[in-house]
Amino acid sequence: EVQLTESGGGSVQAGGSLRLSCTASEYTYIGWFRQAPGKEREGVATIYVGGDYTDYADFVKGRFTISQDNAKNTVYLQMNSLKPEDTAMYYCAASRFLLNRPLQETQYDYWGQGTQVTVSS
Repeated sequence: EVQLTESGGGSVQAGGSLRLSCTASEYTYIGWFRQAPGKEREGVATIYVGGDYTDYADFVKGRFTISQDNAKNTVYLQMNSLKPEDTAMYYCAASRFLLNRPLQETQYDYWGQGTQVTVSS
């Protein structure tokens, strides 16, 4: 079973930055997802362990960057120019298999506990 540990959430003013971390015991893909109150969970960003593939939801392109440190088995989500609408619980998820739609939550088998991100205006 894959173990996931997230950290890095918090509160920040609009325009600020946060970096989320997700340490996984193993993975082929890591995805970051978020869920705001009353809304469905949505894909934010994803990365392949080989490092040659990343993808982003349109609403974070140019503001968020996903990266990884393979030596630490850790994936980072650098979030810049944060907006109040980015407020949500953020989850990392892992798959040990190749995925055809890695921004879809149904593709993932293992989930972290979530970390809260709150952006005030």
